[in-house]
Amino acid sequence: MRRAIVLAGGKGTRLKPYTVVFPKPMLPIGGKPILETILRQLSYFNFGKVTLSLGYMPEIIQTYFEAIDSKERLPLLDYFIEDKELGTAGPVKAIDPEENDFLVMNGDILSTLNLKALFDFHVTSGAILTLAVRHKEYQLPLGVIEFDDDGNISAFKEKPIVSYFDNLGIYIYNHKVLKYIENGARCDVNDLVNLLIKKGEKVAAYQSEDPYYWIDIGRHGDYELANEEFEKISEQFVFLK
Repeated sequence: MRRAIVLAGGKGTRLKPYTVVFPKPMLPIGGKPILETILRQLSYFNFGKVTLSLGYMPEIIQTYFEAIDSKERLPLLDYFIEDKELGTAGPVKAIDPEENDFLVMNGDILSTLNLKALFDFHVTSGAILTLAVRHKEYQLPLGVIEFDDDGNISAFKEKPIVSYFDNLGIYIYNHKVLKYIENGARCDVNDLVNLLIKKGEKVAAYQSEDPYYWIDIGRHGDYELANEEFEKISEQFVFLK
């Protein structure tokens, strides 16, 4: 049985006015709170124990999951309540799981990523921390000017395509990471990754070889898009059946 932590404590200010009434992880997609979908996904991939890190309106989340009828399809839950904002890595230090390796993910992600494959990759890699990433390409809307060392124009590229990798907000930690996070202090994942690299620790990137769906519902447009797309691709969410 694997262990996971879901970061569900943010205020979701970009999703107001929805988040005036509900915490962001409880916003519905396909008739269920996105957090319930995440928990069913974790259970499907054998993450049998999950800690929810809560901060904003925690009582709504706790009351819902304590009353839900389909507990057999959810992992064993416990809760950590942040008394101050700890960022995207600080709560992990405060929770301090006993497992050597465990998953941490944001509570506003709708995805079909194979979490078992991610976990297995991390264990095999020997990394202290593994980030799930994906390759993206973006076409800039304007022309780009390049200069030589003398300040003269050396190239003019019209609307070039930029290639990059982005962070999916899903991580596998080795317990050794926690010694790099200060007790009770705010710490975000980007700062933690840079610190680990500076200290010479191995930080791995996992790119899925299989296709999957992923969206972060943190903005109005993305939340609305997730609801629209879910109706078309609901069969991909096999862990909800």
